[in-house]
Amino acid sequence: MSETDLQAPRRRNISSGSAFEAQYSYSRAVVVGAHVMLSGTTGYDYATSTLAAGAAEQTRQLFRNAAAAFTQAGADLSDVVRVRMFIARAADYEAVMAVFAEAFREVKPACTTVEAGLFDPDILVEMDMDAVVDVDA
Repeated sequence: MSETDLQAPRRRNISSGSAFEAQYSYSRAVVVGAHVMLSGTTGYDYATSTLAAGAAEQTRQLFRNAAAAFTQAGADLSDVVRVRMFIARAADYEAVMAVFAEAFREVKPACTTVEAGLFDPDILVEMDMDAVVDVDA
């Protein structure tokens, strides 16, 4: 095995331009080889500095934010293999999952859902995702 074979895949950080990323020193996503790891993402609209009312609308914006980061990483939502979902109120589960099903009807990633207190009481849903890009495509 050569030294080249032992080298780790290159790492590339993806930023959404969020002030939170700069302030707290994290990336929206990190690409390592064919793997893309998306940080916890909410329904905050960075273009308008607003947070939608309601769990379904926040989830739709969350998926727009995730799709934008995956695009920068050379991936898309169809490459997602794992989702970890945090919902602030169990009562919002059906609304969030209906939007989730729209986004992932054909993909069917592994998924964990947890009811959790989120850092901002106005944020109703947060997800992190892992994707694997088909390098042979």
